Amino acid sequence: MEQFLLPSLEYLKAVLKFKLTSVIDILVVAYLIYRLMLIIKGTRAVQLIKGLAILLVVTAVSSLFNLYTINWLLGKAMTALVVALPVVFQPELRRALEKLGRGKILSHSPLMAGFVDRVKVIAEVTRSTTVLSKNKMGGLIILERETGLVEYVDTGVKLDAMVSAEFLLNIFVPKTPLHDGAVIIRGDRVAAAACFLPLSENPYLSKDLGSRHRAGIGITEHSDAVAVIISEETGSVSVAVEGVLTRHLDEASLQEKLTELLKNHHHTTLSSFWPRR
Repeated sequence: MEQFLLPSLEYLKAVLKFKLTSVIDILVVAYLIYRLMLIIKGTRAVQLIKGLAILLVVTAVSSLFNLYTINWLLGKAMTALVVALPVVFQPELRRALEKLGRGKILSHSPLMAGFVDRVKVIAEVTRSTTVLSKNKMGGLIILERETGLVEYVDTGVKLDAMVSAEFLLNIFVPKTPLHDGAVIIRGDRVAAAACFLPLSENPYLSKDLGSRHRAGIGITEHSDAVAVIISEETGSVSVAVEGVLTRHLDEASLQEKLTELLKNHHHTTLSSFWPRR
């Protein structure tokens, strides 16, 4: 009897050991993928990955239906993308390596947001903009939508404060530490102030537009964010979106414009990695 029991017990131990190590292996890989998702969430990498996924699906469909020319072109494009990926995802790779070096790769992610009251955010931004305009105090307010702005938040002073007109006015008081630069609003929170933004390189912009307007337009060329710009010289209020600048807005038209641009955009929670549309 023992002759049959001993091999069976050894086999059972081997199976249990294999399953246990496999489970641990899968859990570790799953957790690493989860942390990677948290790193790229809130950045342009999400849209880039979605674009790559669409290319893969189209390639598979073209192969399935024997669309040889399309499949050949997509195959060449995918080969080129393999070389281009490190360049395209350079900011995200750098951020991940920096976090790893600082020992923050396993730290708690700040990208956790619940329900966002867009109406309140629009009202507070409009109210603060009106006061800034009347007092000819320059300001640049960026409202994040689907494309994350984490790389630009990192260039400024992180705040994580509730959006209020009074708070925004205090930030843009001249000669205060945070007045120079952009305020970035994520959901109903002021994520950061004194942020540096990319300047627009559009050669057809009006010559009377300064660096504040060019920065506001520039960020909308790199993302789907909405930029509210208050001129320090004239007090004129402008809104930039998708690289297009709408100037000389009054309080009512500004509120209407922001409502139109933000009403269909919902800030996602941590439980939903892919942005909703």
